[in-house]
Amino acid sequence: MPVESPPAVPTLVELRPTAAAATPASDESAVIIEPSRGWALFDWTELVHYKDLLRFLVWRDVKTLYSQTVMGFAWAVIRPLFSMVVFTVVFGSLAKVPSDGVPYALFSFVGLLPWTYYSTALTASANSLVTNTQMLTKVYFPRVIIPLTPVLAGLVDYFVAALFLVGLMAWYHVAPRASLVWSPVLLLLMVVTALGAGLWLSALAIQYRDVKHAIAFISQLMMYATPVVWPASLINRKLPATAGIVRPIYGFFVPMAGVIEGFRASLLGTGPMPWDLIVPGWIGALLVLLTGMLYFRRRERLFADVA
Repeated sequence: MPVESPPAVPTLVELRPTAAAATPASDESAVIIEPSRGWALFDWTELVHYKDLLRFLVWRDVKTLYSQTVMGFAWAVIRPLFSMVVFTVVFGSLAKVPSDGVPYALFSFVGLLPWTYYSTALTASANSLVTNTQMLTKVYFPRVIIPLTPVLAGLVDYFVAALFLVGLMAWYHVAPRASLVWSPVLLLLMVVTALGAGLWLSALAIQYRDVKHAIAFISQLMMYATPVVWPASLINRKLPATAGIVRPIYGFFVPMAGVIEGFRASLLGTGPMPWDLIVPGWIGALLVLLTGMLYFRRRERLFADVA
């Protein structure tokens, strides 16, 4: 009779993690998000990484503005056009405001074109964080993209209205001057001025909602402080002895004055390029932009809590 062999006793094997399993995940696959500390500027490489999001938000703003409208892009022209008509009647015909030797309608439209962009972009940028609170509390991305979006989206309206300006200049038989080559400098100054003020006001508006109500009032006052309906040459006429000091100071505190007067000089030939307004305007605009970046970055970590 065969004898059954005893059942095999399982041996205990100590399982040790392999070198690949024991090694933690590579640092390249981990993204650590920390709040900014101290006074720091933006991470520009991060902004480049999120460029597709910026492009999408700009396109969204443009589509939202003109979707389901009958007039479409004509609204970009209607606002400065009707303002030009009113200003021509009130300031050009009744008040007899000088226009540096060019038709007042053309004079005022050239001033209204950059000012309309600036006031619209500034208002939208200042309120951008308040109107996008859901994005702030749900997903991470560079927060500066939100106030930057309306500043870039507003350029679409600007260039559409600029096409009407070309037709208006042809109607009055006015040709641009050689100094038009400086227009990119003026355009960039216009954008920098709007962005710098937008960063300051957007960071303030999300915490102090009074800013939202004050924007329209401040914008209206600033229009009359800027040479939109009057020429900056009035400073020379009214203050001939101190114009060389007053104009640079004025240009520093009101950078849009250099933009408007620069476009008038290059497009209408109202005089030489007003570098005494443009150069101080660049200094003032860059100072506002730099301090706006620092303040925005400083308050950025609190946006989701106060939104």
